[in-house]
Amino acid sequence: MQGKRVDVEPHLLNPGEYTYWQKGGGWYAHCPGGDDLTANLASHKVTEHEDGTITVSPSILCGDGKVERHGYLERGVWRKA
Repeated sequence: MQGKRVDVEPHLLNPGEYTYWQKGGGWYAHCPGGDDLTANLASHKVTEHEDGTITVSPSILCGDGKVERHGYLERGVWRKA
């Protein structure tokens, strides 16, 4: 899935979107899949590319206790782990 960088607060992210939130002091990503699963990427290495996309490592795990998503975000493109 092609992700999209947006300039909104983390709780306003839609699936596949990611943002750098100044007030929160870091990157956040909303995992694809339709569920309301937003990850704080503070414990990840985030590389910002010239075109505004990001690559995140290690993989991103989003979950709420009932639903879990696990994947990679590379140059703004999401793929399942």
